[in-house]
Amino acid sequence: MKREQKISQFGFFNVDKPSGIVSSTVVNKIKWLSGAHCGHMGTLDPLASGVLPVGVGNAARLFDYFLEKEKEYIAEFTFGVDSDTLDSTGNLVQGGHVPDETEISDVLPTFFGDIMQVPPKYSAKNINGRRGYDLARAGIEFELAPKKVHIYGMELLGKKEDSADTFLVKIRCGGGTYIRSLGRDIAAALGTKAVMSALRRTQSGVFTLQKAVPFDFFMHDPAIEDMEKYLIPTDSVLPFERLNLTEKGTMRILQGNFVSVDVADGLYKIYDGESFYGLAEVTEGKAKAKTKLC
Repeated sequence: MKREQKISQFGFFNVDKPSGIVSSTVVNKIKWLSGAHCGHMGTLDPLASGVLPVGVGNAARLFDYFLEKEKEYIAEFTFGVDSDTLDSTGNLVQGGHVPDETEISDVLPTFFGDIMQVPPKYSAKNINGRRGYDLARAGIEFELAPKKVHIYGMELLGKKEDSADTFLVKIRCGGGTYIRSLGRDIAAALGTKAVMSALRRTQSGVFTLQKAVPFDFFMHDPAIEDMEKYLIPTDSVLPFERLNLTEKGTMRILQGNFVSVDVADGLYKIYDGESFYGLAEVTEGKAKAKTKLC
């Protein structure tokens, strides 16, 4: 059953995804409510909760522009245990010692900067047309190539309350980082094993947990006008300058023509009057509309 009303504008919902559901559940619910195409900006594992930006309408076409954004997580790592999924949802096997807080704090800086990281086998990585988690569940042996990721910093926040083996770590990293793999590698550097037992994303680029809307709000089927109060305009989250054009230049660029400009090469926001239209790309003094987002 479809809703009679559709959302009248495009942009982003900054959703606080709860633990226990897949990211596509959030996207599909908002797609049904809004009556528009939707997509999320960076998957969260079912175990994980926190910031999940959902693009509505043409805003969902911006995924590539957000790939390198900085993210922040609060991760729980439980030491002295291993699993096939690298988190607490897998087949748990006891093994290894539990390091103390000083040992963990001392090893964290060795992961700062660019590092090579092997993704978890239970992931959405594509291997010859099949997802890693499908191959892993089928018992098929395969190897994943390491990939370069960037760690801006990590801070040990201490032990989890009433726990002897679980520690909380704040992590700031670039896009594409697998926190489960990071936990595995931190433990390996300490000569032991660890699994990720909880994860909360507190920031994804300009989207923060403090301003996120609980998914429960959408589960109660709010009216369109109530949803639109939380819709973040697309142009407000794009880190590009406005390309100032004459009325004639605006008309030409919106018609798909090149326009001469005196600005540096790169991407710029373009407007039809005061209404946001999309992005233009400037190359060697020539600007052309690239992506329509209105």
